[in-house]
Amino acid sequence: MVVRTQRQVVDYALQRRALLAQLHAGRVGVMEVCDADPYLIQAAKFHGEPSDTTCPVCRKEELTQVSWVFGDALKHASGSARKPEELDRMANLFEEFNVYVVEVCRTCNWNHLVLSYVLGTNGLNDGRSGRKTAAE
Repeated sequence: MVVRTQRQVVDYALQRRALLAQLHAGRVGVMEVCDADPYLIQAAKFHGEPSDTTCPVCRKEELTQVSWVFGDALKHASGSARKPEELDRMANLFEEFNVYVVEVCRTCNWNHLVLSYVLGTNGLNDGRSGRKTAAE
């Protein structure tokens, strides 16, 4: 999903690859990486989006991606999981908030942060006309 206002994107693929290498080398145990919180598992069930990636640990099912939103402007909605269509709507309503995308396996409880970015109008939707003053 690419949203017009998406910025400050951080991809955690290298961190993920390093952790999986440690797991396969036996330096990290399965119980250490398959520790998804029950709330994350429920969020994956109700708010997650299926991916085409098979779980790298159990290899039994496709991973689910869950997007979590955080930001002062969100008030009570901060810290909740949201579907992509909700993110699009929120990006047009709020000035700025952070999105963290976590992949989760609902079979073995593998979970890892895969992406983070900032969404929002960033002052673009402040109710004024598109014209700017000389001071701006």
